[in-house]
Amino acid sequence: YEGGIRSFVSYLCERRDLTPLTPQVMYMKGEGQGAVAEVALQYYDNSYNELLLSFANNVHTPEGGTHEEGFKLALTRVLNEYGRAKGILKDKDENLSGPDAREGIIAIISVKLQEAQFEGQTKAKLGNSEIRTLVNNIVTDKLSEYLEENPAVGRAILDKALMANRAREAARKARESIRRKTALG
Repeated sequence: YEGGIRSFVSYLCERRDLTPLTPQVMYMKGEGQGAVAEVALQYYDNSYNELLLSFANNVHTPEGGTHEEGFKLALTRVLNEYGRAKGILKDKDENLSGPDAREGIIAIISVKLQEAQFEGQTKAKLGNSEIRTLVNNIVTDKLSEYLEENPAVGRAILDKALMANRAREAARKARESIRRKTALG
């Protein structure tokens, strides 16, 4: 692709007929320890699913691995810290969970490294621990900066995540209520 993973995110959006929540695809890139990591992501208004594609040396890693773990940790932490700093998440509120933070997202993580260590013969999962730190640092720095520069986008993303959190809590309470009724019955 001429535009790289940024164009790939846009293409996936068009194929699914989604309405972007953010004005453009967020793109982050960084390097360290002989590796390069790129992340492109965009949130969508009319989607409740999460699409996360990860690649190591242009090989699709369907089971994820350390690069995906680093991304998920950083995304959740940044959104929670931003929400607390801006007063969107109150002190009495619990932190957003990972699935809440990723609801309605399409993200692509691509890392290029020299000594890729895959788990298993199928190369379905990356095992390099230093990549987790690299991706985590890049997403933490660049996403925090992006949210500070675009407060309206940050607010929209947090509103969507908070709605997902409330829906998850309501579903949990409904399940517990039904279980109590059947136990008593």
